[in-house]
Amino acid sequence: MLPVSIIIPCYNAAATLARTLESCVIQPEAAQIIVVDDASSDASVEIVSRYGARDPRIGLLQMPVNGGAARARNWAALHATQALLAFIDADDEYLPGALAAASGFLEQHPAEASVRLDVEYTGFPAEIVGHPDFAAHAATLSNTVPSSLIIRRPLFAAIGGFPMDDFFRRNGGEDGALSWALRDIFGNPRLADARRVRMHYHPRIHAERYFRICMGMQTAVAEDVADSFRLSGQFVHAARTAIAQLRTLDTLAGASS
Repeated sequence: MLPVSIIIPCYNAAATLARTLESCVIQPEAAQIIVVDDASSDASVEIVSRYGARDPRIGLLQMPVNGGAARARNWAALHATQALLAFIDADDEYLPGALAAASGFLEQHPAEASVRLDVEYTGFPAEIVGHPDFAAHAATLSNTVPSSLIIRRPLFAAIGGFPMDDFFRRNGGEDGALSWALRDIFGNPRLADARRVRMHYHPRIHAERYFRICMGMQTAVAEDVADSFRLSGQFVHAARTAIAQLRTLDTLAGASS
């Protein structure tokens, strides 16, 4: 199996962080677990230190000021050492065998840049999970949320990581932009045979807003939609350009050898 560096962005997640860490340490493929604390004011750092004392795979990075989840993930990725990167939020959890399935898939499919895991949505309001279109929207969301993503480390660096625009920090959507780039350039396969990531509901979670807008329960702000597509499109263009340049260099290197 290909070894994995797990990256956990954390901001005031003391209530859920231990659950997330417990789900990570049981994954044999997790050779490195990086918690990047985004200037928390609660006991998050103490929780990481306690777990790190028991498991040497767990390390702590601390952001000097709060910079948002995308910036935290990208910074942690610079400190990652393993072939694959896995991102999970500090209020989500991996189910047993999650990374084995992802690592095995990428080992068996060397041409694939990344793979997604299917997400189980726990505790969401009844009107959402009971909606007739919930399964379809849940599958779409599983193709974008960071906690479902396992990606080859060099490819993550090549496309520029998660976009760090202030708009995405305020409204979410950086994960959607990254997913769009992956789908556009490489494809964005998902292991849909089983749920392997559990997303827990909490008030004001971005996933709830996504479901409510898709299901017609909430109206999206037209200006926000336009900004999201504009910034995502810019990111996809930049990622596509970067990969094209790398492919050209690789071709030239091959021709000269």
